[in-house]
This record gives sequence, C-alpha cells and structure tokens, in this order.
Amino acid sequence: MRTFDLAPLYRSAIGFDRLAQLLNEQRADAQPSYPPYNIELVSEDKYRIVMALAGFSREEIDIITERDSLHVTGRKQKDGVERTFLHRGIAARDFEQRFQLANHVKVTGATFENGMLTIDLVREVPEALKPRKIEIGSVSGATAANVNALEQRQAA
Repeated sequence: MRTFDLAPLYRSAIGFDRLAQLLNEQRADAQPSYPPYNIELVSEDKYRIVMALAGFSREEIDIITERDSLHVTGRKQKDGVERTFLHRGIAARDFEQRFQLANHVKVTGATFENGMLTIDLVREVPEALKPRKIEIGSVSGATAANVNALEQRQAA
C-alpha cells in the first residue's frame, strides 16, 4: 500500500495544505541515498544533520538556506590525474541534498572535520507565537446588574 488518503486531514485541519503538499512530494520523489546522513534530535528544540562526505574538502561544499529549505551541494573538483581503479568503493561524485525545514527552524552553524559535515539547527519560536494562558476574570457588580436586567427583560 503506497497511497495515503489525506481526506481526514483536510476535514479537521485548516491551513495545513502545505503539509499535505509535502507528503505528496515526498511520495513522488524518492530521496537520494548519496551521501549518507543522519538527522539527530539533540534537545527539545535543537537538531543536527551529520553527512558523511569522504573525499570532499571544505571548498567543494556549499550550504544554502532559503526560506523553509536547506540545500547542501558538493561539487568535486577534477584533479586532472588519470587513475585506473581495480575497485572503486568511495563514491566521490557531485551531489545535491535538500531538506525541508519546519517553521522557525534556523541553521546556527556548520563544521567539517574528518570527512563528516555537521549542520546544527535550532527552532526559535517567537514569543508572540508561544502558547499563553488566559486568565478568566469575574463579572464586576455593575456588569452583573446589567446582565440581570437584560435577562429579566427577555423573560418578560
């Protein structure tokens, strides 16, 4: 079973058209398996992407964030040396990997050491969008009298 029925999502969720679109795109486009990567949850609002990039140097890797996506691109420079491989197990070829970022997820930094690219991300929800508790007040004496007067008029 490779299809999903998104009708329940449309019935009960408003404004989640983008989520449904992402699900459809992921189903249609198979994610490339090169280069291998991990996505880690470091803490509640911190994430890390670790990519194995054997044979690449810092200068051959580009990391670009654009709105809600992260693009990691590797362009292998040709060294001009002719080689004859008996076995080639290290796939040092060009790649482009895209990651969809959720709202308010920002890239905070990247490091490249020993062939491992590490990209740190954090979710920074603005204070205005965080949940807040609404206090329930009591009705003042004058307001209560007005409400009682209206109720009496309606009853009559």
